[in-house]
Amino acid sequence: MQILLTNDDGIHAPGIRSLQKALSTLGEVEVVAPLSEQSGVGLSITYLHPLMVHQEYEGEKHWGWAVAGSPADCVKLGILEFCPRRPDLIVSGINSGSNVGINVLYSGTVAGAIEGAFAGITSIAVSAASSFSNDIKPDYDECAVQSIPIIQRLLKENSKSGRLWNVNFPETKENWPRGVKWTSLGVKRHIDVMEKRTDPRGRPYYWSGLDPSSNHQLEDGTDIQELSEGFVTVTPLNYDLTDHKQLDQSLSGQAGRDLHVEHDPDYYN
Repeated sequence: MQILLTNDDGIHAPGIRSLQKALSTLGEVEVVAPLSEQSGVGLSITYLHPLMVHQEYEGEKHWGWAVAGSPADCVKLGILEFCPRRPDLIVSGINSGSNVGINVLYSGTVAGAIEGAFAGITSIAVSAASSFSNDIKPDYDECAVQSIPIIQRLLKENSKSGRLWNVNFPETKENWPRGVKWTSLGVKRHIDVMEKRTDPRGRPYYWSGLDPSSNHQLEDGTDIQELSEGFVTVTPLNYDLTDHKQLDQSLSGQAGRDLHVEHDPDYYN
């Protein structure tokens, strides 16, 4: 199996190193990841300047490709240029910090997986929650090992290519994770925090909230709630943002009417 591995923390981040080692038990892994951290860039892609690429080695052995671009750029290049054959699976992670709720819309990690799903390839984002309060880092090696049976199950039970999944591991605590749960995406807006500070010259500047996950509103059965209780969460995603229920209602209400509504002054009344 050909696997393309990317992330948004950068090619030298510990999470991608752990995941590369674990994924090697499933197949051939090609790493194509950002040269520097790209957290929060979402699905941005590079149009206005060339994408510079550097080959990474471990000793004299090729390890991966570092791209001066976004995770989506990396996946495009991985599929089109660097994988020896079309990938069977794309994995993005392991991200330092969870990607749950509507934060998936900002996440570079999830964006890497979305870009793979765009190409019709089954893609999985993997993240590990970390605690800002006690500075406990994720156990990336353990999360990587534990992600393998989850990935194998997703591939076995969902044979249709192009599926998109978001996996999150809870914080590193005794007896955690408590298990694995399939969850929905928490969609309630978290409470935004902007911390105002002053530089040495008296000018104000702002930091976006450093721990947005602590400000989420917990909804039963969602990734946010289950992750907070120590479970690994697995959430199927769909990048089609169409509100199909509303679309069906609108189309039903317009049945028999002229589709060229811009010529119908009564349509807007």
